[in-house]
Amino acid sequence: MKIGVRVHDLGRNTAVNLALEAKAIGFDSVQLVINKALLDEGAIPTYLDTKKAHDIAKSFNDEGIEIAMLGAYFNPVHSNKEKVMTGFTNFSNFLKYEHDFNCSYVGSETGSFSDEPWVYHPKNRTEEGFLEAVVVFKKLALVAEENNAKIALEGAFGHVCYCPKVLRKLYDLIHSNSIYFTIDLFNYLDISNYQNYMAILDEAIEVLGDRTVIFHLKDFEVVDNKIIRKDIGKGIMDYKTIIKKMLNCNPNAYFIFEGNSKEGMQESYNFIKQIEEEVKNEIRS
Repeated sequence: MKIGVRVHDLGRNTAVNLALEAKAIGFDSVQLVINKALLDEGAIPTYLDTKKAHDIAKSFNDEGIEIAMLGAYFNPVHSNKEKVMTGFTNFSNFLKYEHDFNCSYVGSETGSFSDEPWVYHPKNRTEEGFLEAVVVFKKLALVAEENNAKIALEGAFGHVCYCPKVLRKLYDLIHSNSIYFTIDLFNYLDISNYQNYMAILDEAIEVLGDRTVIFHLKDFEVVDNKIIRKDIGKGIMDYKTIIKKMLNCNPNAYFIFEGNSKEGMQESYNFIKQIEEEVKNEIRS
């Protein structure tokens, strides 16, 4: 398994120090959101150039750490169209430098008409709202194609692509070889459906599987009828079954820890590695 971490969950630091921290835990890849992770203000997307991209990539690659995804998350359906344009420009910029970063994908979610935070809004469930997001990502797909780059899109219960089938529909309408998927099972969950999380994963794999390249790993528990995030291995998710299903979908995908506490990172990493070993032993037997 290629196991990585959203690297700013380790804190804000230099690329070299973050690479060393990720390596020390055992991670071999990272999801990098530059303006949240790096101390160097010159690394903010506005200031990107080939040298900057090469320097950042080298800091990670020299420690055997791959940049799996550049996070360029933005809300494509925000009511403030200047914010949409800023997000579009930043995302396009990352696509142009994707190869300089020695990076596999540039990623985003599909946003919400609630603006901020990105939570449920009735318009998210409408064809009109869906098509507004399609227009934006179709333009980004063209930028990706021009630069031989790849996009990883991610759905979520409260967003425009609120279920795997809607995210697949977006891809089918755009139909660009530049678009791939991130499956974040936790993001598809709500208090109304969390008990069916394994069936939701099955649907996501069935609908998105052939183009799924990243799995986000998270965990949760339910307290007072509310979903509460927990470190991986500390919640209710049956990760042995989950990992089996994900590996069967795409064994070459990146498995990225997202939102885990720094304090619990090593224990969660060890937990997933133990499950990986158990799954391998079952396959051998």
